[in-house]
Amino acid sequence: MKKRSLAGIAGIVAFGTLISKVVGLFRELAIAAAFGTGAVSDAYSYAYNIPGFLLILLGGINGPFHSALVSALKKRDKEEAAPIVEAVTTIVTIALLIVTLILIFFADTFISIFAHGLNADTKALAIQQLQIMAPTALLAGLIGIGFGTLNAADMYWLPSISPLFSSLALIGGLFVLAWQLGTQISLPEHAYLGSIVLAGGTMAGAILQWLVQLAAQVKAGMGGLRFRFNWSIPGVKDVLKVMIPATLSSGTLQINVATDLFFASTIQGAGAAMRYANFVVQTPLGIISNVILVPLLPVFSQLAAPENWGELKLRIRQGLLLTALTMLPLSAIFISLSVPIVRIIYERYAFKSTSTQLVASLLVAYGAGMFFYLARDVLVRVFYALGDGELPFKVSIGNIILNVTFDIILVKLLGAPGIILSTVSVNVISTIVFLAVLNRRLNGLPLREWGIYLSSLVFASVLAGLGSWGTGLLFTKWLGTSNFILVLLQLGVSSAVAMAIFILIAMQLKLPELSMLASRLRQKLGR
Repeated sequence: MKKRSLAGIAGIVAFGTLISKVVGLFRELAIAAAFGTGAVSDAYSYAYNIPGFLLILLGGINGPFHSALVSALKKRDKEEAAPIVEAVTTIVTIALLIVTLILIFFADTFISIFAHGLNADTKALAIQQLQIMAPTALLAGLIGIGFGTLNAADMYWLPSISPLFSSLALIGGLFVLAWQLGTQISLPEHAYLGSIVLAGGTMAGAILQWLVQLAAQVKAGMGGLRFRFNWSIPGVKDVLKVMIPATLSSGTLQINVATDLFFASTIQGAGAAMRYANFVVQTPLGIISNVILVPLLPVFSQLAAPENWGELKLRIRQGLLLTALTMLPLSAIFISLSVPIVRIIYERYAFKSTSTQLVASLLVAYGAGMFFYLARDVLVRVFYALGDGELPFKVSIGNIILNVTFDIILVKLLGAPGIILSTVSVNVISTIVFLAVLNRRLNGLPLREWGIYLSSLVFASVLAGLGSWGTGLLFTKWLGTSNFILVLLQLGVSSAVAMAIFILIAMQLKLPELSMLASRLRQKLGR
């Protein structure tokens, strides 16, 4: 079978992820419209903390399970895949089944730790939701194995769209609830029922996503549900060598998330607001990260030998500059236009203008860190390709201490946005550390050259943000933003100004990565 090009893989992943993210956006719109930033959605933000984190960490594209399996299976013949996958699945199932039981029996303890500031009613809803969603811990690992296995078999379409099945299940549950209760869905007396539907829909969605992937995995001959306790199979050790430290490394992020939620629980509605703002950022970030990381991960692995380091450095540069070219203009837009963005997406039914202001303030903070979030992930994948999961783990341990310190300082100064900015600060430091180590390990990186290009793109994004902000102010002064159409026009015109300014400045740098992006866009639009 003819191998797909990087551009071809990126196109498939981009389109599939776009569909999933659009459906995911409708899911968040449904939750926001039904519950706003009230008790049910706030409780869900804390209850979903562990299951949701595991779905992203273990079950997501570019997660440690995905990265480990792609790195190991790409180096072997397809005939060797099934025994490796089944043996790894057996280990993961045993480990995560234990985690599931712990979550069920100690739900009260976890919620008390993560959400010490919640009132009694909201806390009771969160405990109930966590117990319902606990099995997603097991499903997260199985979904992640499916992602990695299917990508290793050069199957990118289904893994990219499979999250939409999860979103559809939750949307369906909320639709039935709204059909039964109508506008009374957000009333306090219906909180218990709404809580069950929200958690149950999440659980049902994870099951559906896993089953869809499993069917494709079996059909491709890449292993099924067969339990294999022979863990000496060649290749299993290679997978675990990357998977275990990578999971522990990424898992330390959960401690950072728990720390953030600990502080957020003392601010009314902050938990739900953080989830809403994060989803706005994660929609484009998730699409672009998959486009950049999914095609590059196998390439990083193939260039891990010292004789290929010259090419590896070029691919690292490509990953970083593609990250800057895509993330920085979006950051400018999110920061300068946070209020109209939140109004357009969320402000309806139970989601009021007070919620808009809170979510918008958090969106500004999230937007400031988009480049470093993805740049760090690009560099971490280089270490995984080099067979080193230990350094990312050590850095993650240090990040815990830094995050706690920054949370204490910034929450006092800035309130809820300070929680997000503490995470941004940690990502900045991590990116610098990873670059410094790779510079030494790969016998030197052209850091000065990369720094000049990146600084120029940051400058372009600042001007783009100022341009869009000024355009938004003029639009509001001349035409107002009293209705949905005017807000949409304000957002569209101001965003177009930001993109035009950024692109015009970026073109002066004559970056091949910009030409690559432009060429790919022309191909897509020409179809």
